[in-house]
Amino acid sequence: MDWRLLASAFGLVFLAELGDKTQLATMMLAARTESPVNVFLGAMLAMLVNVSLAVMVGSVLVRVIPEDYIRYGAGLLFFVLGGLMLLGRW
Repeated sequence: MDWRLLASAFGLVFLAELGDKTQLATMMLAARTESPVNVFLGAMLAMLVNVSLAVMVGSVLVRVIPEDYIRYGAGLLFFVLGGLMLLGRW
């Protein structure tokens, strides 16, 4: 096992998810319910499925499209979506 890669992936996802919509929605749901364990399990399973899809798609894409194109495309997509959010169109 590549511990540096594991730590890098953990750190990146952990920092990226701090304070995002998913975390805030999960906190609100946990605050409104009598069963925070169910909220935890549901949120954990949702993240597991979401990240699994991302890993699978990324693994396939890198075989078809050069990594640099994927990186630049992802960066461009972040800028476009951020611009749309700022303009209130997303």
